[in-house]
Amino acid sequence: MYKTLKEGQELVVALRRDLFQIEDVDIVVCPPYTLLAYLVDALETSNIAVGGQDVYWQDEGAFTGEVSPLMLKDIGCKFVIIGHSERRQYFGETNESVNKKIKAVLKHSLTPIVCVGETLAQREAGQTFKVFDDQIENGLKDISGEEMLKMVIAYEPVWAIGTGKTATAAQAQEAQKYIRDLLRKMYNDEVADIVRIQYGGSVKPENIVELMSQPDIDGALVGGASLKIETFSEIVKKAAGVKK
Repeated sequence: MYKTLKEGQELVVALRRDLFQIEDVDIVVCPPYTLLAYLVDALETSNIAVGGQDVYWQDEGAFTGEVSPLMLKDIGCKFVIIGHSERRQYFGETNESVNKKIKAVLKHSLTPIVCVGETLAQREAGQTFKVFDDQIENGLKDISGEEMLKMVIAYEPVWAIGTGKTATAAQAQEAQKYIRDLLRKMYNDEVADIVRIQYGGSVKPENIVELMSQPDIDGALVGGASLKIETFSEIVKKAAGVKK
């Protein structure tokens, strides 16, 4: 929940200028709803796509305060974040609601960025993999392999979001390999190998290369560092330099 209209426009104009030569990285910005339509226009013909931070699972109706996938699609969004840890922690998001949102978003040909991850208490109790099993198996209930290929998974350890703490590259790789192996069991090798799994949790220019160099880290879900032109641009440029 950052950026006025003017601030958001200044940010994406600068990003467009700084990143126009980047070809090997998919770049997506997910601003608040109030900025979406304006930033879609500002980024038209650029190499930067726009996504929503959340969505409701109905196309329309008496759901005051909600925004539908149809509305996001209509203004030109290509992506939408689903199940972010803050939505789970503060706003009652559940695996069931995540599942409904994924299905609704796929129906409108938007790409869901589905977030999973454990709290510090769960990690310290040795429950990390159990959390993955629960969130992924229930969140992806009745999602076909073909649909899975149209999605992105984002692993965000809740204990590393906005805290300055970052999972080590080894911790992130261990978690993301488990997620990929779980997809292999649920679906097949093709799905597991193709689906992009991002890491999110205090990603910054100083750690992006080490993180992206891990075999099962395909991208980053950038939080606080995305609010500053210099840090976000540097993260994208450094990520583009990592050969996968």
